[in-house]
Amino acid sequence: MSTAPQLVVHRDKELMAQAAAARLITKIVDAQASRGSASVVLTGGRNGNGLLAALASAPARDAIDWARLDLWWGDERFLPEGDPDRNVTQAKAALLDAVPLDPTRVHAMPASDGPYGSDVDAAAEAYAAELAKAAGPESHGPVPTFDVLMLGVGPDTHVASLFPELPAVRETDRTVVGVHGAPKPPPTRVTLTLPAIRAAREVWLLAAGEDKAGAAAIALSGAGEIQAPAAGAYGRQRTLWLLDAPAASQLPRTLYPPSSP
Repeated sequence: MSTAPQLVVHRDKELMAQAAAARLITKIVDAQASRGSASVVLTGGRNGNGLLAALASAPARDAIDWARLDLWWGDERFLPEGDPDRNVTQAKAALLDAVPLDPTRVHAMPASDGPYGSDVDAAAEAYAAELAKAAGPESHGPVPTFDVLMLGVGPDTHVASLFPELPAVRETDRTVVGVHGAPKPPPTRVTLTLPAIRAAREVWLLAAGEDKAGAAAIALSGAGEIQAPAAGAYGRQRTLWLLDAPAASQLPRTLYPPSSP
């Protein structure tokens, strides 16, 4: 079931990151209070890392019980462990190394020098199996029901490593796939598919900067998900677009409330 997207537009990307971090803290604390633990899917890129850095410096971060938080990734660059371009490496630098997480609940996607070597498809299968193992009876299919799944939006409307028209965005059965020949380097990646993304209670799409304005306008104009993957990313209960003013500059004002800070 698709949920109609809600939009929140902030003045600039710094304010957007701080507000999104505060929103995420609240979501995690609420989930832990009601279900005992929380499950979040992280995204890389400048906006995903900006949010994590804002969370690291937020005074309220200590309200989270970090040991009862599962972290997953929406996609990963298939590079060696510790490579500075890997999303998990950047997330550790921005936040993860500074908080008392349970290492067994930090679910990084396999690296290219890991147990599956250079076989990205085997790495994707292994991550799908890890997700399936974590899925409970209340989950909708072979992935956990994530509390929040965050995605950056690329200028071409890609989310995770689902690029327009490429095979991964057409996948309807598997939850994780290997990506070959991505138009953005590195060409080899691991990504969640749209069915896995849609298992989340809430999907948050982050877009800041004028270079994202066209993508936001296309994805929110009723475009198809094959041509505009961001249009196919939605949550079971809520779909939230978190934008700064430049990224929202091509959207009709009727889409978001004038009171957005």
